[in-house]
Order: sequence, then C-alpha cells, then structure tokens
Amino acid sequence: QVHLVESGGGLVQAGGSLRLSCAASGIISSLYGMAWYRQTPGKQREFVATISISGTTNFGDSVKGRFTISRDNAKNTVYLQMNSLKPEDTGVYYCYAMGPNNYWGQGTQVTVSS
Repeated sequence: QVHLVESGGGLVQAGGSLRLSCAASGIISSLYGMAWYRQTPGKQREFVATISISGTTNFGDSVKGRFTISRDNAKNTVYLQMNSLKPEDTGVYYCYAMGPNNYWGQGTQVTVSS
C-alpha cells in the first residue's frame, strides 16, 4: 500500500506561483513513476506532469514551459512548481503514484484569480 498526501494549494493571483508537494509513504520501492493530474467541475481529470524513477519528465501541453516537476527521493516527495499561473489552471490537483498498483492522493485545491 502507498499513501499520498498533497499540500501547497491555495489562492493566488494570475501570474503568481505555487509549489505543490506530494509526500508518499508505504511501499515506495515498488513505484516507478509519479504524476500530477488536475480536475475542474464538469471536466475530466487532466494530465499535468509526470516524473519517472529515473527522473524523466513529461508535461501536458497546457502547462509546458510554466510548470516543472521534481522529486526528492530521500524525502519520498514529489513537487510541482507552478509559475505564471492562469485562471484556467484552477482546479483540484491530485498526486498519482504508478506501480504494480496505482494510487491517488486526496487532492489539493488551487485557485487562480484574474
């Protein structure tokens, strides 16, 4: 079992920055990648970014050039640095762990005001 806890969400003005954290606990060694997704009411959950166990990253088209993803293996934590935020970035951001089984965190709300 893997337990994920997100933090760092909040309210920010357009153009601002936030850093989300996802702390993982449990059988971390079984994981081969971590990702962030986001969801707004009435829409499907959208892929934001992913980082593999080797550090390879990939981003959704809507956040490329503005968001970065990183991991601190010693802390079992993945970060999502969000810069140049836009109102359309508003949503609940979920951490996702990929392995033999996949796990979701509980989500953290990000609200970007115009």
